[in-house]
Amino acid sequence: MKIIWSDFASKTLFDIFTYYKIRAGKSVALKIKNNVFLATKQLLNHPDSGQLEPSLLQLNENHRYIVSGHFKIIYKLVKEEILITDIFDTRQDPIKINNPKRKLDK
Repeated sequence: MKIIWSDFASKTLFDIFTYYKIRAGKSVALKIKNNVFLATKQLLNHPDSGQLEPSLLQLNENHRYIVSGHFKIIYKLVKEEILITDIFDTRQDPIKINNPKRKLDK
């Protein structure tokens, strides 16, 4: 089993890093990024450890999430891989996770 990142999730994490680098400094941005990567490593041994993501149930793709700080790491199992599909700030309105414009803006 291995972890792969969608282009959207990679771009979102980059945007989060850039935002915090400007607003709070490089060390804070690096800490957030490293904590996200560290959190995903637990999935290698426990891929079902995350809860089902209620906002994405209608897709019937069994999206799950784990939390790192204020961020949900959204993922799903695809064959023998763990696909990270999104990083979502939990301080936002949860309805935004399904906003098609959010995906198009990336």
